[in-house]
Amino acid sequence: MNNQQMIIDGQTALGIEFGSTRIKAVLIDREGKVLAIGIHDWENTLENGIWTYPLTEIHEGLQSCYRSLKQAVKEKYDVILTNTGAIGISAMMHGYMAFDSHGNLLAPFQTWRNSNTQQAADALTELFDFNIPLRWTIAHLYQCVLEDEAHLHQVDFVTTLDSYIHFMLTGEKVTGIGDAAGIFPIDSEALDYDQTMVDKFDALISDKGYSWKLRDVLPKVLCAGQCAGTLTQEGARFLDPEGDLSAGILLCPPEGDAGTGMVATNSVAPRTGNVSAGTSTFAMLVLENRLSRLYREIDMVTTPSGFPVAMSHANNGTSDLNAWVGLFREFAELMGMKTDMGELFGRLYTHSLQGDPDCGGILSYGYLSGEGITHLPEGRPLLVRTPEAAFNLANLMRSHLFTSLGAVKMGMDILLKQEQVKVERITGHGGFFKTPGVGQRYLSAAVGAPVTVMANAGEGGPWGMALLALYMIVKEENETLESFLENKIFAGAEGSTLAATEEEMQGFEKFMESYKAGLGIEKAAIEALR
Repeated sequence: MNNQQMIIDGQTALGIEFGSTRIKAVLIDREGKVLAIGIHDWENTLENGIWTYPLTEIHEGLQSCYRSLKQAVKEKYDVILTNTGAIGISAMMHGYMAFDSHGNLLAPFQTWRNSNTQQAADALTELFDFNIPLRWTIAHLYQCVLEDEAHLHQVDFVTTLDSYIHFMLTGEKVTGIGDAAGIFPIDSEALDYDQTMVDKFDALISDKGYSWKLRDVLPKVLCAGQCAGTLTQEGARFLDPEGDLSAGILLCPPEGDAGTGMVATNSVAPRTGNVSAGTSTFAMLVLENRLSRLYREIDMVTTPSGFPVAMSHANNGTSDLNAWVGLFREFAELMGMKTDMGELFGRLYTHSLQGDPDCGGILSYGYLSGEGITHLPEGRPLLVRTPEAAFNLANLMRSHLFTSLGAVKMGMDILLKQEQVKVERITGHGGFFKTPGVGQRYLSAAVGAPVTVMANAGEGGPWGMALLALYMIVKEENETLESFLENKIFAGAEGSTLAATEEEMQGFEKFMESYKAGLGIEKAAIEALR
């Protein structure tokens, strides 16, 4: 069957992911190969101290992305997209969306980037004896409790962005277990929210007079491979206002971007790991055993099928780096030179390889927002150097690339050095790795191990979400997600593995000494610049 006929017959799967700066749709065939892509670029805004996306931008962005996909299908295959075998929705994990029984948003959508929940996160961590990061949904919910937010008396549904979009398409209040692990702690044996902790939370708020208990308002937890509903008539028109998309399409459980990143890198089995590097940066190691103790720097989440995962999550990744590249583009255009952003990124990234192993004494922090791993409530992007530093373009870019991995490396050091977590394979994906041999080399230097980047690394989470949708409709009886990916999707997949030199690893460690020592500068900047 050719691609055109597969699309006509709906022998495909569609994944849509809401990233921090781009909404992306990926349509794949029954072998996981990409048929067409749709995109919509967007950016969060800081309103009244809250990082958010307005609901209208969420809706319009989804429709624009799907329209872009339809146009790509029409141009490549001369077919109007009316059907697909399955759909999956993914988005940035964590955050807070609260709705009343009529579907009205009761408070501004708070993204993962917000760190205004320190009091709640500390209290819940102590109550549960389990690390509750500032960005988790339950931390946001309890912070609202502590602040006596009036809207809590009207709450009917509290969820994350991917679960909300899934609800709009299907009417089902569910989410995948990987995304649920960023809402509330998960019991990997029961494959559900940890009931002991649920009971503790309900007891904690019992005197508040709310009409609900926790399970009443959180989405139901589902695992990879389960059916999570079908596209309703209203959902089809919501996704495709032009009216071409048919209702009745199956949807798999929605997932967070951490889960789709694990799928996209075949990092869902114990002893595998991946690093997703982009606007935020996070490392995921699938565990064989529990960690020896609680670490505030480490999140405990799960794979889309429920295996426990240790996550080192940094709120800040390449956003400030991207801003610097934009500055260089502005300079080039001022000098009358036309620039292509892809080429500019590639040239600057590659040029950084000419820099000193430790960045020559240049230190930068790309903190646009607070950073949980370094315990900073807000962010101030900084560039610092000593008078004798080797201040040149290569070292400047190398510093920005290194610092994009700085916070996440601190968490990885806990897992690899202190906890001695065993990892047989680390895979990188995301925009940080698009320029061959640069981000990959720096990550290898950071973790002290070889790093693999797949040929399709640039497709990232949306492709991973499409694979989860595909898995639901083509899996054989008792076929696990791990087996499906290893044997049917990644068997013979192209990729490259690279190991940093000893000098490069030592250089990164020296940079990290300055990074840790300089955190006091970042703290002072937060206090001084209001």
